[in-house]
Amino acid sequence: MPDWKSPAEIQKEAGVFVKLMHSLLGLYAYEWFLSLDFEWDLITGKKRFRWPLIFYFANRYLLLFALIGIAISFDTTKEVNCQSLFTFNQLAGDAAVGLASISLSIRTMAIWTQNRYIVGGLILIILGHWSVILQGVQLEASWIPGVGCQITKTNNKILATIFIYSMCFDLTVLLLNTYKLLGINSSASSSNMMGRSRLTHMIFTDGLIFFIIAFLANLIATVFMLLNLNSLMSVIFNVPAAVGSTIVACRAVRRLTNFTNNGPEIYGGITSSAQRATTGNGRGMPTVNYKSTTRPGVHVQMETFTHAEESQNDIYPKTKEESDADTEDVEAKGSL
Repeated sequence: MPDWKSPAEIQKEAGVFVKLMHSLLGLYAYEWFLSLDFEWDLITGKKRFRWPLIFYFANRYLLLFALIGIAISFDTTKEVNCQSLFTFNQLAGDAAVGLASISLSIRTMAIWTQNRYIVGGLILIILGHWSVILQGVQLEASWIPGVGCQITKTNNKILATIFIYSMCFDLTVLLLNTYKLLGINSSASSSNMMGRSRLTHMIFTDGLIFFIIAFLANLIATVFMLLNLNSLMSVIFNVPAAVGSTIVACRAVRRLTNFTNNGPEIYGGITSSAQRATTGNGRGMPTVNYKSTTRPGVHVQMETFTHAEESQNDIYPKTKEESDADTEDVEAKGSL
């Protein structure tokens, strides 16, 4: 068992910490570069900008700037104000964790059709989360000649609270999504139970993947903070947790935005033309309607899709799918 607090061990871990941070910067920069087409589509007007994307971009770029700041703090050869630099890095990194949870909670509000109880509860949870995140600077750093910026002290209790809160928050969001998407509602009938569309499957899968990755990353970071082996080992997994949460959250937002811009279906199952699924606020949910008629002759069956106008009040753009089996009589005039 090594002596975690010995100068030699701390120096060894400092080298590992620097290499890990550079690797994470490379990974995240690669992910950022690959998804630049999403920003370009918004700039050129191919996709419509909606207010939830504010949290998406804040999450995406705050973490990028934090990783750049961490790289500067380790790579610079001139003396800098390490405390100010690490203060920004810590606050930006913690904010990225909070913004990732907000992005998924906004989608949950949309799934619940902005139910006031769900929205109110999630807003209270978000405010509680950010009250912990903004507790202040939880680490101290100083310039060491010949070495550079080094973390000298951390407040592990507050940092652990942030990550534990994030895990509970993400679990709450996942359970709310699962409850709604799988139709586990005593007032729901079999005709309007969700879970049959491709969109429902995508939302549930993305939410589950986000929760698993974010939960495991936050759990590892929390364990090392509570162990408090030394100042470096206490925070070594904080950045990987923020990077993992941000990548999966941003991917989930992009996938949903791309689907609702291009896809033909939204939350709903298959019902007859006489049935319409309704939500708690009385608005009809899109369904798939089938109409068929039988007439003599040769029948050609066609499916047509129409899109309803987007409501300005919707959190995410919604598309309406109507499938009509139109039957045309084709007269046999010698060619048949």
